[in-house]
Amino acid sequence: MCTKLNKVVGIFASRVRMFHSSAHACGMFHESHPKSGYQGPEKPGKEHIREGLGMLKEEIKLWKKEMQDKFDMDIPMIRPGIPDKIWGFNSKSDLDLWTVSSDADHGEGFSTSRLHLGPNETGLFEGNLTTKVPESGNVKTAGYCGIRSMRARKSFKRDTYWDWTTYTHLVMKVRGDGRPYFINIGSAGFFDIWWNDMYQFVLYTRGGPHWQYSKIPFSKFFLSSKGRVQDKQFVLPLNFVSSLGIAVGDKACGPFRLEIDWIGLEFDPGHVEDFAYELYATDKFVTAH
Repeated sequence: MCTKLNKVVGIFASRVRMFHSSAHACGMFHESHPKSGYQGPEKPGKEHIREGLGMLKEEIKLWKKEMQDKFDMDIPMIRPGIPDKIWGFNSKSDLDLWTVSSDADHGEGFSTSRLHLGPNETGLFEGNLTTKVPESGNVKTAGYCGIRSMRARKSFKRDTYWDWTTYTHLVMKVRGDGRPYFINIGSAGFFDIWWNDMYQFVLYTRGGPHWQYSKIPFSKFFLSSKGRVQDKQFVLPLNFVSSLGIAVGDKACGPFRLEIDWIGLEFDPGHVEDFAYELYATDKFVTAH
């Protein structure tokens, strides 16, 4: 009990973000689910048991690997200027680590997208973006597609975080269509007000036949929640990274195409910037819309 309490206190002490300004999602102040109303229907208990038994073998394998890594204590060697590849996009098993979504999935638009292996054995994120708004009246704007990595987890579906504190940059090898894409680093916190915390920056693609190596400092990422940039900014907590995503929503209707070879991390000893934006001193529990 004390260990769990200390963990909660540690998370709270390192991530005091107070209230967020965000779009109205429901009539309650409290968020009852991490997906904020976008979760699917609740499955019966028997189905949960059936699925759990089917996962048991793989979860035990993952637990054994965790124990082996713990006792091996193999400390990663960080090499300045040399990227460490975290995600590859060169096989179906690599792509299975990502989820694809669009506004059409929830009846909030008509955009479509998919992630599949291209002819060059690289990940191909493509689809069609449209800003046409459904006549249901539930939303005022539309036009969104994205992919996101699976939540950082331990065995038996226990949530955890990736620790990227030894790195300074996000690096990726991509080939785009000239559109700007958003890079989203999830940092879901312990309390419901932090479930939708995300740090974002723009990935500018050149278009054309050539690959580009994009190197983005973590200090450039800014805090947003539920699609709104927060007035009170905080430095990206690199020891609390829960997911990584790429999204397109530039309101330019038409097809899009982003080819991804790999995504990695890099340590640049010459980069000393902590945060690229001003941290305004505001009263606690005060924010502006």
